[in-house]
Amino acid sequence: MHRVAIVVQPGIRAFDLSVITEVWGPDHGRRAAGVPPFELRRCALTPDPIPLPGGLTLTPDRGLDWLRGADLVVVPALARPGDPTPEPVLAALRDAHARGIPVAALCAGAFILAEAGLLAGRRAVTHWALAPTLAGRHPSVRVEETPLYVEDDGVWTSAGVASGIDLCLHLVREAHGSEAAAAIARSMVTGPFRTGDHAQYLDRPTPAADRTAETLAAVRERALGRLHEALDVSTLARWAGMSPRSFARHFAAATGTTPHKWLLRHRLDEARKLLERTDHPVPEVARRAGFASEVTFRQHFAAYVGTSPRAYRAAATAAEPPPNPSDSVRNGS
Repeated sequence: MHRVAIVVQPGIRAFDLSVITEVWGPDHGRRAAGVPPFELRRCALTPDPIPLPGGLTLTPDRGLDWLRGADLVVVPALARPGDPTPEPVLAALRDAHARGIPVAALCAGAFILAEAGLLAGRRAVTHWALAPTLAGRHPSVRVEETPLYVEDDGVWTSAGVASGIDLCLHLVREAHGSEAAAAIARSMVTGPFRTGDHAQYLDRPTPAADRTAETLAAVRERALGRLHEALDVSTLARWAGMSPRSFARHFAAATGTTPHKWLLRHRLDEARKLLERTDHPVPEVARRAGFASEVTFRQHFAAYVGTSPRAYRAAATAAEPPPNPSDSVRNGS
């Protein structure tokens, strides 16, 4: 996930734009910490300067056709979520999703994805204060209250404001591993992931939800240090003091995925790191990453990365990093 497209239009929130730029924009010396280079482009319907709230102006540097070659499309929220989005922009989002490109919306950006029809029949989340409006305008969307972010069929949405940071770091973690996400988080002076869900910010007390979220976060942290062991849902549930069924339900609500998929993804991230940084044979990489057999590891790795472990190692050791673009938001015209 190196080519990231921001879909920009008049009225988008400068905060969301800044978050996206901080995560995938200029290097800021993070390359040495294991963060790969990214190409971040501001894609718009026209090349004209775009006014933003607060007196800011943004200059696009690519057209909407650039989305077709992107690895990820990110949609900032509009400051006025009810404002319509031009049909060519909505069509470009639908086309990107149809091509299998992940599409992520921050906060009220979920309204744009819903307008494009990408959330019909899918789980989604937005700012807690806007959730009833989203559900009312788009009844086919399965609006959830508590997660910080959710994914459904390659479409990502995040809860209010700062949850956009959580989602962006999670997308980096999925694509490039925990160390890359942690390095970016350090440069932003934020945690690599927050405990809890955004139920803690609803206009009602949720002490039980907070305690459950803290427990789940502790389980995830413990599991990350023991990926080489034979972990399964029953083991994780026992650590949390829950039944496997209850644990799986709470885990999915907090993370947007199942415990099995979460473990698999992090084991694959660990295997990728071992392939990049060690000369361990592939069977040893599989063992250290927690796979029961080399065959199983090869199958999952090929499905996740798109190539074999051996080919990935060869490409990782031979690749030259591409130049890092410079993106900026100008104050004034």
